[in-house]
Amino acid sequence: MYKAAPLHDIGKIAIPDHILNKPGKLTPQEWEVMQSHAQIGYDILSTSDLEVLRAGALIAGGHHENWDGSGYPNGIAGEDIHIFARIASVADVFDALVNRRCYKQARSIDETLNFFKEMKGTKFEPRLVDLLLDTQEELMKIQEAHAD
Repeated sequence: MYKAAPLHDIGKIAIPDHILNKPGKLTPQEWEVMQSHAQIGYDILSTSDLEVLRAGALIAGGHHENWDGSGYPNGIAGEDIHIFARIASVADVFDALVNRRCYKQARSIDETLNFFKEMKGTKFEPRLVDLLLDTQEELMKIQEAHAD
């Protein structure tokens, strides 16, 4: 998992830069193209003979699936989403929220954890949200140590 997780967005290599770096909201057509990165990543990695790349395929293909089945690319739910993908989803969204992106400002740790509380059981597996919430003190220390 540790070695495979960084491959979660490898499918973005096939997404045009003007979509990846767009500062505003994506059009429905652009959003459809952006969503394709999950399946593309899975397709790139899934046929490898290397176990780490096959694990990466599970993560790439599943990290945008939601606990309640509302995600993409396959709309699968709950335990049908591989545990690696469920964990990577929490990490990916946490990272996206606490860091500034070309299209949004960074959120505080408190705001981010409140988001996870709101999405517990819908977007994210409840047990994983609880584990994240249990690390709040450590997360605050990391943020303080790496403040810009």
